[in-house]
Amino acid sequence: MSTKEKVFQSQFKEGAYPFYEELRQDNPIFKMSEVHNQTTWMVTRYSDVKELLKTPSFLKDFSKLYPNEDEENVEQTIFSNMMLDLDPPDHTRLRKLVTPYFNPKTISRLSPRIDEIAKELIENMKNKQGPVDLIDEFAFPLPIIVISELLGVPPEDRNSFRKWSNTIVSASEGEHPQFSQDVKDFVAYLDDLFERRRTDPKDDLISNLIQAEEEGEQLSRNELYSMVVLLIIAGHETTVNLIANTIYALLQHPDQFNRLKEDHSLIESAIEEGLRYYSPVDFSTARWVEDDREFHGTTLKQGDVIFASLSSANRDEQKFENACSFDITRPNNQHVAFGFGIHFCLGAPLARLEGKIAIQHLLTACPNLKLAPYTTPTWRKMFLLRGLEQLNVTL
Repeated sequence: MSTKEKVFQSQFKEGAYPFYEELRQDNPIFKMSEVHNQTTWMVTRYSDVKELLKTPSFLKDFSKLYPNEDEENVEQTIFSNMMLDLDPPDHTRLRKLVTPYFNPKTISRLSPRIDEIAKELIENMKNKQGPVDLIDEFAFPLPIIVISELLGVPPEDRNSFRKWSNTIVSASEGEHPQFSQDVKDFVAYLDDLFERRRTDPKDDLISNLIQAEEEGEQLSRNELYSMVVLLIIAGHETTVNLIANTIYALLQHPDQFNRLKEDHSLIESAIEEGLRYYSPVDFSTARWVEDDREFHGTTLKQGDVIFASLSSANRDEQKFENACSFDITRPNNQHVAFGFGIHFCLGAPLARLEGKIAIQHLLTACPNLKLAPYTTPTWRKMFLLRGLEQLNVTL
């Protein structure tokens, strides 16, 4: 089994951090695999990761190297125009279109509603008997409700969104038997939703994006599909991990958890440390090498694939003192959990706000929160993301 195949496995996630440490010391630009004369690389040091993420000649749009002349299928419809996988000027145009909805000032207006959602979910949890899965009952529903309301998705459709999102994210592991059908169902659903918003616009992001598409200058129909899919997936998958991973780290470090319970002013700092310690996104999405080049002593060939290990960068001893320690008072925490450069996570302000409110309410309502006895949380088998299968706790 190649290293690239191994990183899809839950067992790899469990032992990833010591492996990254070895790579940073001995093999920082690591060859993960080589297939048909194309090499896949992993970059692990903090400084190298930042350089990779800001260098324009590491392309996000692979079609610049591998033009696809085949007829576009339904899967390409929602993925080929995704902002995350585009370079300027297309990336610049699409990001500018949605940035006003995700700036800190706009996002701050959502605080009262996120407060309501968090309180309601916690009350529902407290009414259950025995241990509860904090992910199913709290960390997942909170961000999916928020992003659904922001986009204008009806409440009754959220479970379908979860299924489709899980399928799409899981496809990063390799073959997924339901992938094609779920994508078709997703597109059919979006077609219906878009038509309803055309005839009956609401005060929501989808209605505004449809208006931009109809103006014909800013957004094509396929870009509209891709934008909504990206916002749905990125708008909740990573935030689920942010909340659950940070809580898990706190429960693993009772001294830090007790300190936070005694001083709630440390919540924002604890969120940043959670992002660094168990980064919700393990790897950046792929970049392609535009032309043959040397990168810190390693020869890269045109068309090679290269990933930045955000998790490794965030534990780099050259950047962070006591990098493997979880310290909610860590000063000047310049992690790269949200990426770096022009592709820095658009939803970072929303994720931080949701994380802050979620943990604030948990501390207040459940001060005796503990891991459920006789349970060992395990990491999901995903390449790009780091998230737990379950987080069973007692309240």
